[in-house]
Amino acid sequence: MKFTKNGKFTIWNVTTLIILVIFLLFIAFPLFLVLKKSMINPTTGGITFEYLGKFFERKYYWITILNSFKVTVVTTFLSVVLGLPLAYMMRKIKIKGSKLIEVLVIISYISPPFIGAYAWIQVLGHSGVVTKFLNNTFGTNFEGIYGFSGIVLVLTLQSFPLIYIYIAGALKNLDNSLNEAAESLGYSSFQRIYKIIIPLIIPTMLASALLVFMRVIADFGTPMLIGEGYRTIPVLIYTQFMSEVGGNEGFAAALCVVFIVVTLVLFLFQRIVANHFSYSMSALKPMKVEKSTGIKNILAHGFVYIIVFLAILPQLVVTFTSFLETKGGQVYTGNFSLENYRNIFLAKDTAVIWNTYKMGLMAIVIIVVLGVLISYLTVRKKNIITSILDTVSMFPFIIPGSVLGISFIFAFSDKPIVLSGTVFIMIMSFAIRRMPYTIRSSTAIISQISPSIEEAAISLGASETKAFRRVLVPMMMPGVMAGAIMSWITVISELSSSIILYTSNTQTLTVSIYTEVIRGNYGNASAYSAILTVTSILSLMLFFKLTGKREVSV
Repeated sequence: MKFTKNGKFTIWNVTTLIILVIFLLFIAFPLFLVLKKSMINPTTGGITFEYLGKFFERKYYWITILNSFKVTVVTTFLSVVLGLPLAYMMRKIKIKGSKLIEVLVIISYISPPFIGAYAWIQVLGHSGVVTKFLNNTFGTNFEGIYGFSGIVLVLTLQSFPLIYIYIAGALKNLDNSLNEAAESLGYSSFQRIYKIIIPLIIPTMLASALLVFMRVIADFGTPMLIGEGYRTIPVLIYTQFMSEVGGNEGFAAALCVVFIVVTLVLFLFQRIVANHFSYSMSALKPMKVEKSTGIKNILAHGFVYIIVFLAILPQLVVTFTSFLETKGGQVYTGNFSLENYRNIFLAKDTAVIWNTYKMGLMAIVIIVVLGVLISYLTVRKKNIITSILDTVSMFPFIIPGSVLGISFIFAFSDKPIVLSGTVFIMIMSFAIRRMPYTIRSSTAIISQISPSIEEAAISLGASETKAFRRVLVPMMMPGVMAGAIMSWITVISELSSSIILYTSNTQTLTVSIYTEVIRGNYGNASAYSAILTVTSILSLMLFFKLTGKREVSV
């Protein structure tokens, strides 16, 4: 179908331009304002590097970069140390309850890290159960897990499942004949692992480690809750922006620019590493799960069970404590009660729960519609404009949530476009942040569908748009819907941008959990966390039902 008589523009050209305008408005424009505010003197209107200089001149500020890197490097290393052997044992040794274990690992991965931080506060905080036991029983002066060690503990237990998921997938494609050949040459089990298996999965290990690195360095909730003076750059950005609203916005913008540069460098490094080490494996003879005996079997089961238990412990803690009676909101009496649920369903406005579902579903609709269209345009309608669209649409992948939230405040708080405080700006922040993941998965699906199928429909009299709607979209839908469910889980768990953009009318579950913890209302926080956890688990079960498998791809 043509939009003009001369045929210069088709409906796909117009669609491309409309989507490009949307991304320029909600990505390029806000980021441009962040850069502008970081380099423009509000008094003189001239260019200044005062704000950037302020960051690098004072140790109080630039130390946050080092702190963030320290936390991220240690967390990434420990995630590999846990995820690699766990994946290998699950693929090589017959572990009792392996199917349940895989589900639990995935649940621990999809849960928000700040819920883990809050749960560990109840276990190993100043007044945590284990902290009290250690201090009362052994007379120690253990202060809890706050600071660097606590941040690393929480983020490692929440990040290693990502390593596990990637490496487990790679091991499925590993040809076991190579391993058997090494065994026939006299290699021990340990030698086969580090000389054969690890070198073959290095590309996957590096790719997953870099994803963990980028995810951890941008995390806001965990260091904010248990950092206790150990400042990371996301926390610094949040605290500086919230204290300087209505005052000097330039410094907050300068912090955002520094953070964007850091994440951009990491993203480019990831792409270079991925391209350099990229190769494919075909498992003509896949690894087989073998039953083990003796001490090896005991150690393997012990390692798997302990690691998975620690990973899923936060969900168990928040669910259990949500049914405990509290005194003053902070002290648990030890009696079971539905008090916490009465507080959030009867004494409080339940709008935060419905806001989460309503805005999450609206964001998913936008993500699916735009994601499918962008994937189709970039795969089937390649030209300069779709190439630009493809590049711009991937920007949110490297923009931390806190930066996106601040950039939206800069862009949409004044005329001509005033969106701050509205439901729409929350929905768009969710959609923009999660869009790249849907685009990537949809692109992979379209690439696997032969263009000849659409051509056959057109040859039978269908228009190009009708072939897209009636042939291609139905073929894509199962994969797209499965991806939409995983996007939904991450959307309802979003905190870093929501904490900046929300108002009393747009508050979500994640914001409510965070604010209740800050106020010391642990009982209410547990109840909210349990609702979010149950929602995520039910969504995951629906994903398994649609895909017919017990694994996720990321």
